[in-house]
Amino acid sequence: MLMREETIGSLLERMAEESPSTEALVYPDRHLRLSYKDFNHSCRQLAKGFMQLGIQRGEHMAVWATNCPEWVTTQFATGKMGAVLVTVNTNYQQSELAYLLKQSDTTTLLVMEGYKGTSYLEMLYRLIPELQTAEPGKLESAEFPYLKHIVYLGKERKPGMWLYDDIVKMGDQVTDAALDRLMSELDVDDAINMQYTSGTTGFPKGVMLTHRNLIHNASNIAACMELSQQDRLCIPVPFFHCFGCVLGTLACVSVAATMVPVEEFHPEKVLHTVQAEKCTALHGVPTMFIAELNLRTFDTYDLSSLRTGIMAGSNCPVEVMKDVIEKMGITEITIAYGQTESSPVITQTRVDDSLERRTDTVGRALPNVEVKIVDPDTQEEVAAGVQGELLTRGYHVMKGYYKQPEETAKVLTGDGWLHTGDLAIMDEDGYCKITGRLKDMIIRGGENIYPREIEEFLYTHPSILDVQVVGLPDPKYGEIVSAWIRLKADHSLTAAEVQDYCKGQIAHFKIPQVVEFVDHFPMTASGKVQKFKLREQKEKQEEKA
Repeated sequence: MLMREETIGSLLERMAEESPSTEALVYPDRHLRLSYKDFNHSCRQLAKGFMQLGIQRGEHMAVWATNCPEWVTTQFATGKMGAVLVTVNTNYQQSELAYLLKQSDTTTLLVMEGYKGTSYLEMLYRLIPELQTAEPGKLESAEFPYLKHIVYLGKERKPGMWLYDDIVKMGDQVTDAALDRLMSELDVDDAINMQYTSGTTGFPKGVMLTHRNLIHNASNIAACMELSQQDRLCIPVPFFHCFGCVLGTLACVSVAATMVPVEEFHPEKVLHTVQAEKCTALHGVPTMFIAELNLRTFDTYDLSSLRTGIMAGSNCPVEVMKDVIEKMGITEITIAYGQTESSPVITQTRVDDSLERRTDTVGRALPNVEVKIVDPDTQEEVAAGVQGELLTRGYHVMKGYYKQPEETAKVLTGDGWLHTGDLAIMDEDGYCKITGRLKDMIIRGGENIYPREIEEFLYTHPSILDVQVVGLPDPKYGEIVSAWIRLKADHSLTAAEVQDYCKGQIAHFKIPQVVEFVDHFPMTASGKVQKFKLREQKEKQEEKA
């Protein structure tokens, strides 16, 4: 399949020309409805504002906000004028933000007031005291020498900061011809987006993604969902992660579908939005779908417009997938698998795949993407049905980690293969099943144990809502199995009952020796459970005992 070579900016121009009156971006609560023609105009105006501010092609611009309209406009405005959009996790605190701003060499930060009780503005003033007395655009910070511009996504003036509206007005001082000239100079292999990996282990790394990486990936994702101009996609997953800004916004724009973002995830808000806007597609990580399905008011919502969508971000439990199909009516739901380093999707199920394929696998490779399974020790490709590490190669593989060539070399081979670190099995038809992480594997007395297998079994218990299996250090066996369980509402269970349920069903060495009941799991904002934090939590408990 031949893919069109274009930049993110020119893609939007083309869609605005081909589908000018189709709704592009809808925020019902804000009474905001932009057609593709109007959305393209807004993005052009902002791009010209960034140019007037003096931002150059290849400069790094960070955005720290929830799924607000300015985020989407900034994504496509930078795609037009060539600045690299650096996405900032909304859950970051002061030290994490400082690390990102320094490591990324960000020159411009767009920021909202705050999120979940954390004031972003207070944090910035603490971190950059010079901001209090600086003129907008003339910041001189000893700690952040690259940082010159802070743009506030609000209406009230703040010391040292531009207002977003200031930048929009600056666009009047730049001609359309100047923007068109700059757009024509951009290269599809320019980095245009930099995402920091979720950091389930170690310091986050800046993944450099290009126009080609992102557009081809988004187009193929849309094709797997059979997404078209007639579709309306509800996007409750965060934009700062690839799930939001590639599988969400960019996939929509690649086919002129309508983006219907939810600014902050609340299960009621998602179902209300789907009903009110007659959304045909819905994205989410498994925990989001679990929350929606378990709402006491679930049956009161009309979800009959739903057809397709994507469940991704972490392992998708079979029972949850079945409920999404049967109870939510998303009969053409797809599963996507990948990672930020692969822009992000590597494999995806198709809408016409059997229920078994869509519940038991993560699909097959996207078009023009290579996938192979290798023995982690020998690096030799293994036969169908044999477990090994999943490697991938193609247009979707990142340029590398920003300023970290040694880290890049650890995951990228000289001939272009990306090591995912994920264990998988591929069948004769190319469908893959993810069986665990290389580093998640539990080795108990010489036995290799894959948490995913135990998790899938425990999901079959009628009282268990969600479960994570983690290896804990043990002086006798090296490691033992622990299960961290969230119960369904009004259900009770004991550790002994969980262990009894396993007996005779899974091998004795796989039965969790430690069972903990929790209300929630520590998670990255992109929906990945941080298993290492569960391990740390248990170790701290034992230190106190």
